Amino acid sequence: MTKRPPNGTMPINDRIQAEMLDSFDEELELEIDDDRLDALTNEFADHTAEETIDRRVYFKELIRLQGELIKLQTWVQHHKLKVVVIFEGRDSAGKGGVIKRITQRLNPRVCRVAALPAPNERERTQWYFQRYVSHLPAGGEIVLFDRSWYNRAGVERVMGFCTEDEVEEFFRSVPEFERMLVRSGITLIKYWFSITDEEQYLRFMMRIHDPLKQWKLSPMDVESRSRWEQYTKAKEAMLERTHIPEAPWYLVEADDKKKARLNCIAHLLEQIPYQEIKLEPVVLPPRVRNPEYSRGPIPPEMYVPSRY
Repeated sequence: MTKRPPNGTMPINDRIQAEMLDSFDEELELEIDDDRLDALTNEFADHTAEETIDRRVYFKELIRLQGELIKLQTWVQHHKLKVVVIFEGRDSAGKGGVIKRITQRLNPRVCRVAALPAPNERERTQWYFQRYVSHLPAGGEIVLFDRSWYNRAGVERVMGFCTEDEVEEFFRSVPEFERMLVRSGITLIKYWFSITDEEQYLRFMMRIHDPLKQWKLSPMDVESRSRWEQYTKAKEAMLERTHIPEAPWYLVEADDKKKARLNCIAHLLEQIPYQEIKLEPVVLPPRVRNPEYSRGPIPPEMYVPSRY
C-alpha cells in the first residue's frame, strides 16, 4: 500500500479527495459488521492510497473497540456509575469525529452528548458553572461534553468575551469544582485534541471545498485562524493551571484522524475498570392474535409516495 505523505506536503486537491474517501468510510462504519467487513474493504481496497492506517485494520479495530464500549455501557448501567468525558481542542481537531464513533452504537439514553450553545443573557448572569451542572450524569449515565466549561480558558479568553479577572477566577475555581465532582462519585476524564497549524489550515480548506461540510466552518472558526498563537498561549496556561491529579488532562495527537479515534477510544476504555456482564437471554413472547380484530382502511393520501 502506498504511504501517505506527511501532513502539509500533500497537494490540496489530493487532500480533498482523501477527505471525501474518509467521508465514504464514515458511511461504511454505520453499516458494516465483522461478517461483511472483508468483502467491503476488498471491493474498495485500491482507493486507500492516502491513508496512513490500513482500512481493514481501522475498521476491525473500530468495531472491536465499539464492542468494548457496549460492555462498558452495560457495566456503567449495572453499577450506576457516573462518567463525564470532556473533549477540547482547536477547531477542526476531530473532537466531533471521535464523539460520533463513541456514541455510534451506544444507547442514547445511557450515553449522551452535551454541546452547549453560546450563553444567553440570563445565563451570563449566572454562576459560571451553573449551566453545565444541569447536564451532569445521574447514576448509570455517561455524558460526553463537546466543549465544556473550558470555553472560558479558550475561546472566551482569546475572543475577548470575558475579562482577565474572570479568567483568573475560573482558574482558581475549576480545580475545586472538579475535585467536588470527583468526590461526589463522578469519573471525570479530560481530552485535548492537538493538531498542527498546517493540518488545521488543510481541514479548513477541505470544509470550504466540500458543500456537505461547509456548515462546520463558523465565523468563529475563521477568526481563530488569525489568532493561532493566542490560542496556543491560552491552551498552555489552561493545561498548566488545570492539570490536577483528580482530573488530569490527556493529549491526543490528532493530525491523523483515524489513528486519533482509535487511540482515544482505546485509552478511554482503560480509564474505567469494567467487566462483561452476562445478561439474561431475551425471549420473545408468543404473538397474541384476536380473531375479532380487523384492521381499518388507511386513506391513500396518508402514505408517503414511493419515489424509489
